[in-house]
Amino acid sequence: MTRRWLRAQTRQGDLLRAGFQAVRDEQGVPTAFPDDVLAEAATSAGSGAAEALAPDGRPRRDATDVPFVTIDPAGSTDLDQAVHLARSGSGYRVLYAIADVAAFVAPGGAVDAEAHRRGVTLYSPDLRTPLHPPVLSEGAASLLPDQVRPAVLWRIDLDSSGRPVEVDVERALVRSTAQLDYGQVQRSLDDGTASEPLQLLREVGQLRRELEVERGGIDVVVPDQEIEADGPGFRLAMRAPHPVESWNAQISLLTGMCAARLMLDAGVGIVRTMPPASEADYESLRRTAEGLGIDWPRDVSYAELVRGLDPRPPAHAAFLNLVTILLRSAGYTVVDRPVDDDVPDVLRHAAVAAPYAHVTAPLRRLVDRFGTEVCLSVAAGEPVPQWVLDALPQLPDEMRAAEQRARALDHACVDLVEAVILEPHIGEEYQAVVVDERKDHDVVQLHWPAVRAHVPGGGLGLGRRVRLRLVGVDVPRRTVSFAPA
Repeated sequence: MTRRWLRAQTRQGDLLRAGFQAVRDEQGVPTAFPDDVLAEAATSAGSGAAEALAPDGRPRRDATDVPFVTIDPAGSTDLDQAVHLARSGSGYRVLYAIADVAAFVAPGGAVDAEAHRRGVTLYSPDLRTPLHPPVLSEGAASLLPDQVRPAVLWRIDLDSSGRPVEVDVERALVRSTAQLDYGQVQRSLDDGTASEPLQLLREVGQLRRELEVERGGIDVVVPDQEIEADGPGFRLAMRAPHPVESWNAQISLLTGMCAARLMLDAGVGIVRTMPPASEADYESLRRTAEGLGIDWPRDVSYAELVRGLDPRPPAHAAFLNLVTILLRSAGYTVVDRPVDDDVPDVLRHAAVAAPYAHVTAPLRRLVDRFGTEVCLSVAAGEPVPQWVLDALPQLPDEMRAAEQRARALDHACVDLVEAVILEPHIGEEYQAVVVDERKDHDVVQLHWPAVRAHVPGGGLGLGRRVRLRLVGVDVPRRTVSFAPA
């Protein structure tokens, strides 16, 4: 089937670029790095000391013989992770190299202070606003192919079912042999030309997904609404992820779960947390499923149910969009005492259905650098550095503010694109499906273009196909208005 797009052409593209900058100004997105930050980053990138020695002055393990590869969206240059999988007896060995940002960022220095102010890398359709200066995030610290790089190397040995049996983490030197993108890897797996490590990525990823279902983890595949560059303009699309993205994400989840366990055992660190849903929430979802004609047997968990749904039929799409009922706002919690296997909900992540920590994206997320340092110290049987301990109490608030800004930026940019490209089409009619019901409005997903919008009044009926007329567009306010046709 030919895919159709609603495009913003050249004039609209210029309007959008100006609008994106206005959104960034509203959200307080930094426009540039201060001179002292750039100077310190350039000195750190060019010193060469990070390659041979760890920040504590000790030699690194030489792991440059391992044929790591990176797997990211096409065109990525800030490469946090490189992976290699191999068989180990009846199980598997996962080697996961993470960019060693601490090797380039001096605690209390200018780059460190700026990273605390930013919190995360911010993404706009026309611009990436990095957490660290590009000379580090896209250069010296990035795991670019055919370059020797300092890394934090996780070794996770799994049994035949995909469960960890031994975990270690240390500083190393690594060399990625190839920079791959998701589409490229998926095609090689589908046509049978993938290397054995990539075939094992699929095998281990599928095992880990089975374990995720077993423990009650939630992994909902809903197509993402995305803004894509289109020559001089932009276009909106709904993109369904490749299966390999899920398998690759399972390696990151596995590492984060192992990191959280190290922190909980040692009684120090910071974990990613999300409170569980209530029984009332589940009962509400069961009633909705029944109304949409979705069979949900009592002996089937929500996690199992959603994995079997196809997001393309309107009823299934409507139900999958209600996952927000179960997944409350995630945050970070500081670990300040040892915790045994009976982990309280306050230290667990409901969607992962296990304790979990962020340690695999330090180029793009501030908290990962500190969680990684905790794990390195715990694994080595050494005290956690004081600069890490001093930073932990402030990190939850710093990350909360950064994530709120990232969400607001993303939503505002999508709203702007919808308004600009729909403005010439006032009065036209569109097919849509109701994907959510609110107190005073319904949320609808247009079949084409890839627009989600609100229809005032409500009462259209969850999961119903409806025909709507575009009755108004306000570009400065970034709003579009629909009414039943």
